[in-house]
Amino acid sequence: MTTTVHLLRHGEVFNPGRVLYGRMPGFHLSELGERQAAASAEWLATRDVAHLVSSPLERARQTADALATLTGLEVATDERLIEAANELEGRQVAGGKGLLTDPSNWKYFRNPFRPSWGEPYVDIAARMSAATRAARDLADGREAVCVSHQLPVVIARRSAEGLRLFHDPRRRQCSLASVTSLTFDGDRIVRLDYREPAASLPPGEGTGA
Repeated sequence: MTTTVHLLRHGEVFNPGRVLYGRMPGFHLSELGERQAAASAEWLATRDVAHLVSSPLERARQTADALATLTGLEVATDERLIEAANELEGRQVAGGKGLLTDPSNWKYFRNPFRPSWGEPYVDIAARMSAATRAARDLADGREAVCVSHQLPVVIARRSAEGLRLFHDPRRRQCSLASVTSLTFDGDRIVRLDYREPAASLPPGEGTGA
């Protein structure tokens, strides 16, 4: 008996100031983000989803609500799915612009392998693994959806694939409202799939997500 856990990244966020918003409150989906969330919800609603859980941040909850509306599932919250902590949160550096031109930021880049600017990759991997397995247990032979954020999803995938956690962020395969699916046979991950249900929509601004 297998169980599939879908890691759903939220849709585009309204962020005209291009702030690295991280865990800051008050950042909600843009109009495009709502459409992206709806597209992914439509695809996931065709699956045998028994459990729906979200990061507590507003943009993730909105994305989860789109699926809840179609399926009637209640949205649980799991703090382990939250965005990675970042020392640069609140600064206008989303997308990397101005990161290294400001000398006050240099101290955060002394060790990119950890990384020194925020939550260690190994800690993200550990909490995402725990959240994914908790969702797997609750789905029990069916499917679960965990709504999270780009970096946590990428780290969960790299950990599942046995890859090093340090990576080039420009090469991440985790578009807005994308679905990274882990299929378990018991405690073993036996399959990994990636889909972009919102691919027909504009790609949006994924920075700071």
